Amino acid sequence: MQNTSAIPGLVARHQDDLTGLADRVWGMPETLYGEFRSSAEHAAMLRAKGFRVTEGVAGIPTAVTGEAGTGGPLIAILGEYDALPGLSQVAGIDRPEELEAGAPGHGCGHNLLGSAAMLAACAVKDWLEATGTPGRVRYYGCPAEEGGAAKTFMVRDGAFDDVDAAVTWHPGGMTRVDDPLSLANTRMDFHFSGRAAHAAAQPHLGRSALDAVELMSVGVNYLREHMVQDARIHYAYLDAGGKAPNVVQARASVRYSIRALDLHEMLALVERVKKVAQGAALMTETSVEFQMFAAVSNHFENLTMDKVMQQALDELGGVPFDDLDRAYAAKIRATLSPSDIAAEWSVVNQAPSDAVLCDWVVPMRPNGKVLIGSTDVGDVTWKVPTTEVLVATAAIGTPLHSWQMTAQGKSGAAHKGMIHAAKAMGRVAEILISDPARLAEAKEEHAQRLALTPYTCPMPPDHKPPLVPRPDAA
Repeated sequence: MQNTSAIPGLVARHQDDLTGLADRVWGMPETLYGEFRSSAEHAAMLRAKGFRVTEGVAGIPTAVTGEAGTGGPLIAILGEYDALPGLSQVAGIDRPEELEAGAPGHGCGHNLLGSAAMLAACAVKDWLEATGTPGRVRYYGCPAEEGGAAKTFMVRDGAFDDVDAAVTWHPGGMTRVDDPLSLANTRMDFHFSGRAAHAAAQPHLGRSALDAVELMSVGVNYLREHMVQDARIHYAYLDAGGKAPNVVQARASVRYSIRALDLHEMLALVERVKKVAQGAALMTETSVEFQMFAAVSNHFENLTMDKVMQQALDELGGVPFDDLDRAYAAKIRATLSPSDIAAEWSVVNQAPSDAVLCDWVVPMRPNGKVLIGSTDVGDVTWKVPTTEVLVATAAIGTPLHSWQMTAQGKSGAAHKGMIHAAKAMGRVAEILISDPARLAEAKEEHAQRLALTPYTCPMPPDHKPPLVPRPDAA
């Protein structure tokens, strides 16, 4: 590093404990709002490291924060620990093999994400104490990023009201400041109710809810021609009404995911999809009810924060992988398609090479191919100045939400990448706390952008998170 930052050395003090936490969470994969053991592990580690711990943040049982320091600005470091359904996988091998049939797995690296964020918070805590610098750091253990939008609920309910700036990261195949792009997304359920009847003897007496769902699909497909180019609409049947074709189905439900690059475009598109559903109900003489499941905003850019993160990355350099890391990554690479590999290189606007791991830092804003999804980090970016870094933890080209990602979740490369991410995030917090002008610049930029495009929370004020009961209380 080309600076005198104490953060890397302070990270080293805690890295063994936090890589152990990452591995334990990998071994107890839990999906959205059911992360009871993972959350408890994070809370226990926060207490062991001397943080002031709050559980049940924003009324969510699996959300936890840990705060340290006094006075000064407050920097949030965001972590996650939810897994994905159906991605159970044996670690450290190069073939698909379920650890437990049908079980979830950490196919997005959130076992690393939360642990690295806490590791960064530990280093910042130690730095504040050692130097007597006024300032606070708060680790956020955020559940349900995978479709549950916990951060949106947390933002809406005030959990970030006193925060000055936020920092987060995500595991992947390349090390770079993340582009300020994500899709605003609403997941909404449409429940149609009709009237059952004998489909052969008395079909005229029936009103088919299943017909309504299918007509809604037709209507949405026609809508696709008349929406903004970056919008996306997907759907999945929740209830097709039954398995008997000789019954006119009296009920049917479908979930729609409605996305757009701009929050307000997405909200307008949601209203249009509702009208399509109402039209389908009218055509079939059924009724329809709308029920929000979750919603998130798009990413709100803060160039000042991203430049601070780029500075931290440039000081650190690339992740220091070794030959054993490269040997395993080469085995994983052999399981990937040429398209998987080419896609990751295209995003960073670089020609593909034989490199199996990214041990360098990608220049900021590489102007590569845009491949974006949705995340509840987006709502945090609208609330406070935020930056996100992507750090290499897996073979180049590894798709997120894949067995390959799960398999690499406890590898040497994964551990090195999460430690590197902690150093970068901790360094950003150090810069923001010790340089009031930089933090003020980030906050002013955020305020100016927000004045032009005010924030509208995509989640209704009375909508509750889709919580699940504790296993021992079910």
